Amino acid sequence: MNDQPGLTSLAHGGGCGCKLAPSVLRELLAGQPLAQAFPQLLVGTETSDDAAVYQVDESTCVIATTDFFMPMVDDPRAFGRIAATNAISDIYAMGGRPIMALAILGMPIDKLAPDQIREILEGGRDICHQAGIPVAGGHSIDAPEPIYGLAVIGLCHPSELRRNADARPGDALILTKGLGVGIYSAAIKKGALDQAGIDEMVASATTLNKVGADLAKRADVHALTDVTGFGILGHGLEIARGAGLRLRLRLADLPLLSRAAELAEAGFFTGASVRNWAAYGAEVALPEGLADWRRHLLTDPQTSGGLLVAVAPEAADAVLAQIRAAGFPLAASVGHAEAGEAGIVVE
Repeated sequence: MNDQPGLTSLAHGGGCGCKLAPSVLRELLAGQPLAQAFPQLLVGTETSDDAAVYQVDESTCVIATTDFFMPMVDDPRAFGRIAATNAISDIYAMGGRPIMALAILGMPIDKLAPDQIREILEGGRDICHQAGIPVAGGHSIDAPEPIYGLAVIGLCHPSELRRNADARPGDALILTKGLGVGIYSAAIKKGALDQAGIDEMVASATTLNKVGADLAKRADVHALTDVTGFGILGHGLEIARGAGLRLRLRLADLPLLSRAAELAEAGFFTGASVRNWAAYGAEVALPEGLADWRRHLLTDPQTSGGLLVAVAPEAADAVLAQIRAAGFPLAASVGHAEAGEAGIVVE
């Protein structure tokens, strides 16, 4: 094992930083058939939501998603745990509960020992066990770079489905996890993050977003999405576009991992952060003279990030307390939605 290469050395990118830029993805999906041809398909690709949702009957919706990527840490078990947590999050972000998963595995079998690959799978299985679901099968291929993730199936009652497009004017915005995962990943790539920092990042990225299913039972929670590869701005824009609203985010209130600001100011950021801003910067108003490193906190790709929650303003304090009590100590109220042209204003 000690003679084996580190996982991150075998990949050109890592985590949700591997995602295609938002503008590229929109171009590729342009002209795809609309869901209207399938009336039971309640959520498809129209609003860039977290998962597909198909209504089976009056009391049951099936939620389906898939997510996989290349490693952003060298520890195989940690990579498996992060990738699994990230994939399952899409179910919670729709207000559902997962019921089973299928593994997706691509490995350079000439470069990695079987024990390393087994550890990746075991890490994913650990997280699925925490979520109370089986890994019921999967598919594997020989690939030039290590890839791992899950396809996940979940269920919800139609009344508990939470789209990213249903925010309302006046809604308070709550973010459940600290930002900075991509910045930490960039520091790991350059050997500039100590073990305590790696442990902090892994702990955040392996915290299941189970609270999403509980929040969806509240009528005053209107919209949910998870913040992943497009950063807080990119996923906030998906809410804004879907609902036809303007979001205002308070820069000073955004929760951060403990060293995120320090590392960003020192120049650690990902290529995905740059691509993100190029893709959607025209739809964002930043404070005049904002330093580039602060902007990278806003465009930083989050691997297995937190939930962005749109909640009626009168319930915001109660919902924030519920989220923190569920194991999200960094959760914070970060802004609000208002009538206006779809976009984001950062204050």
